[in-house]
Amino acid sequence: MADFRTKRINSVSFKPNETAAKATTITGIEKRRGVRVNSQVLVAVEWDSGDGLLRGEAKTRVVGPYGCLVVLKKYLNVDQRVQLTNLANGNSSPAVVVWCGNERAEGWEVGIELINPEMNFWGLDL
Repeated sequence: MADFRTKRINSVSFKPNETAAKATTITGIEKRRGVRVNSQVLVAVEWDSGDGLLRGEAKTRVVGPYGCLVVLKKYLNVDQRVQLTNLANGNSSPAVVVWCGNERAEGWEVGIELINPEMNFWGLDL
């Protein structure tokens, strides 16, 4: 049986763009800015809907020094400015929605990036 993997791998070129992280020289896989860990932290997300300030509470699925993945009942648009508050320790930071994923039974997957984050925002050693 022929091995097609070698042909496929060699035919795909990696072209980093401005938003992609630098590729490692060994693996060619994008390198993240910080460690990410699975962690359920209760957070509050506040945003201006145009009709006033709205608030949603959610649990994170993944946290890192520069943001998190939460599942929120309300859909938010990419580039939406929000205020993210860690309800476990009271830390709060301005943030921006950088990714919207699938709708699940418990809500929408939302990737949030902290703007000028404090490194102890989560109260975890990341």
